[in-house]
Amino acid sequence: MGGGIIEMNARFTIDGSQELEDRIEQICDRVRAAITEQIPRTDIAAIVLAGGYGRGEGGVLRTDSGDMPYNDLEFYVFLRGNRLLGEHRYGERLRNLGESLSVDGGVHVEFKLDNAKRWRHGPVSMFSYDLVSRHRIVLGDSLIFEGCGHHLDASAIPLSEATRLVFNRASGLLLARELLQKAALGGDDADFISRNLAKMQLALGDAVLTVFGKYHWSAMERHRRLATLHREDLPPWFAEINACHASGLMFKLHPRRFPGDADEFDDEHRRLTNLAMQLWLWLEDRRLQKRFLSASDYALNDIDKCPEVSAWRNYLLSFRTFGPGALLNPISFRYPRGRLFNALALLLWNAETVLPPRIVRRLQRELQTDASDWATLVSAFKRIWPRYG
Repeated sequence: MGGGIIEMNARFTIDGSQELEDRIEQICDRVRAAITEQIPRTDIAAIVLAGGYGRGEGGVLRTDSGDMPYNDLEFYVFLRGNRLLGEHRYGERLRNLGESLSVDGGVHVEFKLDNAKRWRHGPVSMFSYDLVSRHRIVLGDSLIFEGCGHHLDASAIPLSEATRLVFNRASGLLLARELLQKAALGGDDADFISRNLAKMQLALGDAVLTVFGKYHWSAMERHRRLATLHREDLPPWFAEINACHASGLMFKLHPRRFPGDADEFDDEHRRLTNLAMQLWLWLEDRRLQKRFLSASDYALNDIDKCPEVSAWRNYLLSFRTFGPGALLNPISFRYPRGRLFNALALLLWNAETVLPPRIVRRLQRELQTDASDWATLVSAFKRIWPRYG
């Protein structure tokens, strides 16, 4: 296979206890057994553990009762046949299985169905690079990614992937901001907020590395590269991004649970939100070759934010996403993710949650909704985001 040798990981974590390693191994064993009960073995090419644990850098939550898993366990079930037919046959079974294993294992388990053949000719993305570079085979063919060597080239990850990464992490900040409107936070709320703050801390530096072709599958190696990155065209707040990445890496490897006190999160949320906006504009200036002066300037500019997607495909996606009424919308030929880019900029990077009428009208157009205040517009955003994150 071209592009380098793919090595499998001996461990799920950097420094977790043997008890934790054994626990995750047992979950993998249960996954293997449960899936082969649901899907004929002849239909399965491989089961692959992705994510941090698949790359050997999963989070280790230190507790009084020992080390515990923290991150989701993401399994890819690669089928031999048609992916869409497989989704029709087995998708609901695997969703139910994931819920059952999540309850029993004490950590969220998620399954996705795919077919490796389409990866051999598919474009490079940040996710495809991460998965092909480092993963753990739970069942099946160790050569499942044979012919996918082009996915090992981090310099081939397009700028749009850096934008997509920051978009997803900024969407997490938006959801965290929604929770911070509460009078009091529960333990799960505080955990969600702290986790999403840390994800943004990492994403800031990861996006910069992607722009310069220096991204790496290992979060530890990415931080080393950031620390040694010297270029004349670095953003002016690069030192702050580097410091954020160090904090995000610490949380990724050794997450902590915080008490539900909104005051502890407010300042950091505002700081990261502002830094994310600056990075977003810097990224989009480079990607779209157009100068944006502010988040509202970006969102209200009618330039196509995702010009790489064909207009007719966008029209069909608009119909599927927003319904028949969307077909009369003049922006139905735009890729829905670009519409979400605009909506996020107006919802997250406005200092106030009371929105001016013209901003409300713009958000209603982008999200194809009758919602008229910040909270309900955020709800409309949340309904669409998972499809295009």
